[in-house]
Amino acid sequence: MDKRIVIMAGGTGGHVFPALAVAQYLAEKEWIVSWIGTRSGLESKVVPAQGIDIDWLAVKGLRGKGRLAKINNLMLLVKAFWQVMNIFRQRKPHVVLGMGGYVAGPGGMMASLMGIPLVIHEQNRVPGTTNRWLKRRANKVLEAFPQSFDKNDNAIFTGNPLRSYFADFPEKPVWREQTKRNLRVLVVGGSLGAKILNEVVPVALQKMDGIEVMHQTGAASLKSVKEKYAEYSIDAQVLEFIDDMAACYQWADMIICRSGAMTVSEVAAVGLPAIFIPLPHAIDDHQTENAKYLSESGAAIMLPQNKLNDDSLIQCIQRVKASLTSMSLAAKKQAKIEATRLVAEICEQEVAH
Repeated sequence: MDKRIVIMAGGTGGHVFPALAVAQYLAEKEWIVSWIGTRSGLESKVVPAQGIDIDWLAVKGLRGKGRLAKINNLMLLVKAFWQVMNIFRQRKPHVVLGMGGYVAGPGGMMASLMGIPLVIHEQNRVPGTTNRWLKRRANKVLEAFPQSFDKNDNAIFTGNPLRSYFADFPEKPVWREQTKRNLRVLVVGGSLGAKILNEVVPVALQKMDGIEVMHQTGAASLKSVKEKYAEYSIDAQVLEFIDDMAACYQWADMIICRSGAMTVSEVAAVGLPAIFIPLPHAIDDHQTENAKYLSESGAAIMLPQNKLNDDSLIQCIQRVKASLTSMSLAAKKQAKIEATRLVAEICEQEVAH
């Protein structure tokens, strides 16, 4: 019997990439995989490129918008329910996987109404609005971080599904604190870059010796950051965007970055000591909670943005440099390398029922 799954994920990489990892895993096991997303999200680019059929929804997030926009979006939401019903009638899924975000809301509700097994997965340490709404209707509730949901939600701790290369990621050699090689610092601000990191990091590093840096800036700051590193005579590779994160993780001894769910999970998987500067205005302050997962276990340092300056960053870098090996091992202990397989197997079990 052909096994069919519809995956609902859209908007940002934090929802799309873990969903894509599960989709690819199941496709390799000869599942028929299709996707529900929007034309405005990242999924519109990356999902068709993987040869996965995608059905489009006309839906937007309802949170933090003006009154008129909310009315319009509610009308789109009603339309989305009808769209999803027709998609499910056409695709005939044996199970539906929702990865949070507004795309998963109408589909999750409709799956429940139509009696289709629903599995939801939360990527952040603080559950988002959609998953808080769907958790009572889901057959299985999965979480990337332990105890994200309440105990009576019976959530299963799976970790965040990661792309296949993380499962076979080469072991980083134990970093000997006494090595004569320069400390390699990776700076990542996300796909658009982080303005505060672009401003503070070069100033801090020019006050330190024995540093090499790879800095992803985004397009807007590429030229100015390159000029800063050149002015300070720092050995730096300055990039607008990073295409091969695996190679960068392998190169680096430590990372300075935001604390989105997938970044935290990837950093743990590769055992890379981190300084996290959480995005201060993230919904529900979920980046702070994500960062705490590794900082509380000694695998990372969390530096709030309102305390970030060149001196505080230097102190954090020095602390990490003195503890690279222990932090790397602590990060590895928190990783859930098998997350993709676990999520896929739980979906398979729902079909078996």
